[in-house]
Amino acid sequence: MIRLSRMGARKQPHYRIVVIEKARARNGRPVEVVGTYNPRTNPASVDFKRDRVDYWVSKGAQMSERVGKLYSQPPAASAVPAA
Repeated sequence: MIRLSRMGARKQPHYRIVVIEKARARNGRPVEVVGTYNPRTNPASVDFKRDRVDYWVSKGAQMSERVGKLYSQPPAASAVPAA
């Protein structure tokens, strides 16, 4: 399963997007970390290793509802300075 694992201090959440067995605890040992999500920035920052997520989905991993919503958003364009 691909889901969020909470990190950060109390009232300052920061999440890792992890591939983990469904039966394991929320913050248990993941198989692989495939991204990060920080809801505290404006707008919220999301980083995915999209090739790894696609690989795990092809192997049968299911995304949680929240990760599916984050993944369906278009990737953020990197800032390119004007020349």
